[in-house]
Amino acid sequence: MKIFLVTDDKKTLNKTEKLIKQCKSDAEVISFNNSPQALACARAERVDVAFLDTKIPEMDGLILGQYLKDLNPFVNLIYMTDDKTDAFEAMVLRASGCLLKPVKEQGVETELKELRNRNSRIAKSRVFAQTFGNFDLFVDGKSLAFKYSKTKEILALLINNRGAQTTNGEIIATLWEDDEESKASYLSNLRQDLQNILTNNGISDIIVKQRGSMGIAVDHIECDLYDWLEKKKDSQYNYLGDYMNQYSWAEYMHAELDNIMYDMEDS
Repeated sequence: MKIFLVTDDKKTLNKTEKLIKQCKSDAEVISFNNSPQALACARAERVDVAFLDTKIPEMDGLILGQYLKDLNPFVNLIYMTDDKTDAFEAMVLRASGCLLKPVKEQGVETELKELRNRNSRIAKSRVFAQTFGNFDLFVDGKSLAFKYSKTKEILALLINNRGAQTTNGEIIATLWEDDEESKASYLSNLRQDLQNILTNNGISDIIVKQRGSMGIAVDHIECDLYDWLEKKKDSQYNYLGDYMNQYSWAEYMHAELDNIMYDMEDS
């Protein structure tokens, strides 16, 4: 479980971080003293629980919470406040909980036991592809580890191509901008590495292979991109202008998504 803690109050930050670790010793707790930094990190990492101070300069916790929910609809938002009126606003945002400051151990323990979304990393499918922000693939809620970065990039390209069979030549031209012959053997090794990783995790069926090409089986995964393109404003995911940030070749789809977003805003 990954837990964010965001407050500019040093005393509250230190105390709450300590209480969270006491109550959830197996969790990864990441603390921030400002909202923009937390939001930037959330665009790259999937967050399960966020403890947010409602009063933070630049961007208050209620606004930050809405952004976090846009990035991950299953995130559990727990607000910390010294103003009881904020508790009502927190519930309107369908927060998981609200704690009055000073935060106490019993309150933290209770909120962590009664999370609104207990399986925030698992949606409809065993496999979730995150494309908004940095690309990542989750299997049963856990980020899939890749030995080679190019293996992961090949998978990202297949997901970007939305089920279309992508030839070896197209993969080489996209990833290396090189002639096919010089990289053919390397690509063969990477394809085998990808197959081994997927097979070892019991998800080999997400790839459809043909002679000299591969494609993603779009009906075997859940993907924020696919859901948003299909449902637009009704999607549980929200495109915020970031798409597969690690890869320069993703700029073409990035521009297409921007145009769709602008059209949605004008309609």
